[in-house]
Amino acid sequence: MVKWSGLVVRVKAIAYLAPAFWAFAFLMPVWSNPLAAQDFVSPEAATGRYLQPGGTAKSFMVVAANPLAAEAGAEILKAGGSAIDAAITVQLVLNIVEPQSSGIGGGTFIVHWDHADQKIATYDGREVAPSAADSRRFIAADGSAMGRTDAVIGGRSVGVPGVLRALELAHREHGKLPWADLFAPAIALAENGFPLSPRLHDLLDFDRSLNEIEPAASFFYQPDGSPKPVGTIIKNPMFAATLREIASGGAGVFHSGRIAQDIVAAVTGARVKPGDMTLADLAAYRAVERPPICASYRDRKVCGMGPPTSGGIGVLQTLKLLEQFDLAALGPASAKAYHALIEAGRLVFADRAVYIADPDVLPVPTAALLSPEYLERRGHMIDLNARMKNAPPGKLPVTTGSNWRTAESPERPSTSHFSIVDAEGNAVAMTTSIEASFGSHLMVRGFMLNNTLTDFSYSDIAKGNVVANAVGPNKRPRSSMAPTLVFDRDGKLEIVVGSPGGPAIVGFVVDTLVAMIDWNMTPQDAISAPHVIGFGRGVMIEPDLASIKDELEALGHQARIGEFPSGIHAIRITKDKLLGGADPRREGAVAGE
Repeated sequence: MVKWSGLVVRVKAIAYLAPAFWAFAFLMPVWSNPLAAQDFVSPEAATGRYLQPGGTAKSFMVVAANPLAAEAGAEILKAGGSAIDAAITVQLVLNIVEPQSSGIGGGTFIVHWDHADQKIATYDGREVAPSAADSRRFIAADGSAMGRTDAVIGGRSVGVPGVLRALELAHREHGKLPWADLFAPAIALAENGFPLSPRLHDLLDFDRSLNEIEPAASFFYQPDGSPKPVGTIIKNPMFAATLREIASGGAGVFHSGRIAQDIVAAVTGARVKPGDMTLADLAAYRAVERPPICASYRDRKVCGMGPPTSGGIGVLQTLKLLEQFDLAALGPASAKAYHALIEAGRLVFADRAVYIADPDVLPVPTAALLSPEYLERRGHMIDLNARMKNAPPGKLPVTTGSNWRTAESPERPSTSHFSIVDAEGNAVAMTTSIEASFGSHLMVRGFMLNNTLTDFSYSDIAKGNVVANAVGPNKRPRSSMAPTLVFDRDGKLEIVVGSPGGPAIVGFVVDTLVAMIDWNMTPQDAISAPHVIGFGRGVMIEPDLASIKDELEALGHQARIGEFPSGIHAIRITKDKLLGGADPRREGAVAGE
């Protein structure tokens, strides 16, 4: 069995915390519409790199952001569980060991491949706004948009969680082992404890308010306000008790009864900006199975999740825009290859800022955005020899009474992704989030509650604009999550991939796919390769590609060197084995047999 890879040895210093923050801050002033500064704010911090050799397996594989989660999922597969069975276990364990990024208090998008039926299913477990929410939710008394920190922390930012409903829906259709059995590893870990990891410690230290908000403060910090030391055994008996209730009663007990009452009490009774979520809001939540979206790239078919996430459309659009260029000939160290990626990304995010929102509330022109003719016209705007002066949104026929305008969306990349392939060839790409690092900072029953409602485009409302992604009752905010499957020329599943990273997710996933498809890299090499991501006029380049900075600036970009806190996890299926790659920028691991 492939064992836990790359947890304990960090090969770069924690000094990357500050560069990651300030690199994003550097990019904000130069951001111009249609992608405004609110789109990119300080991310879940980079905390150095971890030794990560990747791994191989013959039968099944799990790649996740923590070795305890990856191994727990692999044990479920070894016991005969399906990919979705393993996904449930992985998510629950991640809730314990990576509480800053995801958990049952948040939302998810799941892309599932059923090998026997040769069918893709996609599940939307995105959070929804309470029924009392309106477009001025994050507008201050003076009519201005709330500051980012003011909006995030407290009860007002919490959306109705959707992770458990989505997992239950997928398990009902694709599970093999009993629901309750899948909770056992997480219950045991919550009771017995785990050693506080270096990354979690650093993120606790980086946070400036969690140590003042109970009960999270007492759970994570020492009496003097400093984080508990690395290696401290963290037990969470309250979460274990919560999991026991859900294991025996299903997701319904989370959305009604005592757990729901405690969630509502935490939200409405928050010391900071109490919210208005009700028991009826929790009881009414439903996960949705939506149609997958697909497009060709080279000789492959790439499939993902449609709205309310912009990630699936973004990945497909970017790849189609890049098809006109011979990226294989340009090579992975080429400034012009990354220039093409940056320019394609600018066009894609211009469309995102106008057209993507909750499809149950507003019509989203998904087919038009993915039209080959439309993308061919957009692709002609990219010049390999110079940066576009402007990257406007495309003009599409939109059947709505609203005058849609470019909308900012301050999505933070505190998210997690895992990829799974089971022994029968079924697969799961699942991206899961509580939005900002430690979400709303509200902890209830041992888990963190999300702050996903701040993914709505609230600053535009303060300006008097009418936008698709405005806050609304029972509405799902736009996302960038992009769990992705790739099929080879014969229609066989080849790649399972995704990443956290907020609005940078599309760039991370596209970078990885280009490296694997055009540059024939292994998953691990593709994931470990340096990122070059464009934000408006600004571009951030990871240190290992600093040599192309001058060339990119000569093409018209403003460039900065810094680290990204991506968390890409991928599996490539070959004729005789599975190849796994975990992101060395987090504590990821590959496990399988």
